[in-house]
Amino acid sequence: MESAVLKVENLVVSYDGRRVLHGVSMEIPEGSVVAIMGPSGCGKTTLIRAMNRMHEVSGNASTEGRILLRGQDIYAMDPIEVRRRIGMVFQRPNPFPHLSIYDNVLAGYRLNGIRLSRAQADSLVEEMLRKVYLWDEVKDKLKQRGTFLSGGQQQRLCIARALAMRPEVLLLDEPTSSLDPKATAKIEELVVELKRSVTIVMVTHNTGQAARISDYTAFMYLGELVEFGPTDRLFTVPRDRRTEEYLMGKFG
Repeated sequence: MESAVLKVENLVVSYDGRRVLHGVSMEIPEGSVVAIMGPSGCGKTTLIRAMNRMHEVSGNASTEGRILLRGQDIYAMDPIEVRRRIGMVFQRPNPFPHLSIYDNVLAGYRLNGIRLSRAQADSLVEEMLRKVYLWDEVKDKLKQRGTFLSGGQQQRLCIARALAMRPEVLLLDEPTSSLDPKATAKIEELVVELKRSVTIVMVTHNTGQAARISDYTAFMYLGELVEFGPTDRLFTVPRDRRTEEYLMGKFG
């Protein structure tokens, strides 16, 4: 396995004293797409939210174990820095409704009080919208609100907004679950392309999607990491009976 950008070590996450994750350990290889799959309620979203400390936003979460970003414990870092280096895109497209397409891309800079010249801002917006294959579709509408875009375009705008901070890792929480097949295909193509510049961890309930676009796959069940390894191996010769039964559609 390539060098790990993120290491999860014996991670336990509880909400109001109820354990949701039970001692999860895994290494996220740099420059890869890692899919996290499993049935609803198995802890997939909790795991990736813990990877950039978003799970703390609820206020009733407690954590044991460590998550290391290039050897640094993220729980010993400023959470703002963690979220700048580990970006996140949520299940439903959520461009800021009061902001234009242009200002949505720059939102992270404004929220962090980082000043850009107009030339720097213009260049960054174009670069990020090109990265997500949205520039040609919106270059004449940059002052329109992001909410005027289609669902698939909105999700690509949200990815551009996350990429604008130049994160080392990008977390995607079922980014295509509310999209039609055509928009889903565009996001999948985009994910494969983006791994050249950013490591991607993606929660998906779609085993076909995991098989198509990920390099490594994790299978979770009831808050435990059952199995983790190269996608082609896990899908063809799973080592755990529960993984095999899930892939065969016996539960989920």
